[in-house]
Amino acid sequence: MRIVIAEDNVLLREGLVMLLTSDGHDVVAVADDGPGVLPALLEHRPDAAVLDVRLPPGFKDEGLRAAVEARRELPGLPLLVLSQYVEETYAAELLAGGAEGVGYLLKDRVSRVDEFLDALSRVAAGGTALDPEVVSQLMTARQDPLSALTPREREVLGLMAQGLDNGTIATTLVITERSVSKHIGAVFAKLGLPPTDGGHRRVLAVLAYLNA
Repeated sequence: MRIVIAEDNVLLREGLVMLLTSDGHDVVAVADDGPGVLPALLEHRPDAAVLDVRLPPGFKDEGLRAAVEARRELPGLPLLVLSQYVEETYAAELLAGGAEGVGYLLKDRVSRVDEFLDALSRVAAGGTALDPEVVSQLMTARQDPLSALTPREREVLGLMAQGLDNGTIATTLVITERSVSKHIGAVFAKLGLPPTDGGHRRVLAVLAYLNA
């Protein structure tokens, strides 16, 4: 997989390069500030990009702005955004254009190598990878639409939003897949969303509703 990295922290940036290279990927470009991100993406048109939310010169939202602009210039470009903290506004803005091929992880997730690589692969394949803390805050900030859900249905919805399939949700919650399907049907009914097949489409529908 051809990857572009945008990260100003030298240690983390070099660590990402080593990690991805050792996993068989090709890091085709590295940017260390906001203005350098979009040109690198447009020049190399990678299979995926890993971007820090906050980059020089302002250390505000340069990485996010570049990510949003890149998705406009290169529709469908898989983006995995990293953040030191949960930035609800940033996450909502990134997801506003659709959650397909989008990931938002806290930086400490990178140290969990298997989880990080799995999230990157999922995003590159057009899926969604959201940090559980991000999902939690997005859901909390929009409590009213979810007030009709039972605690178990909220658990299932949270795991769906992370991009997990029915089998993994069942294993995580120690219930049967049939029970998971039943809970998912109830979630869509209560949120007024038509049940659909395919994990990613369900995630897209849920996130679209949460960002409405």
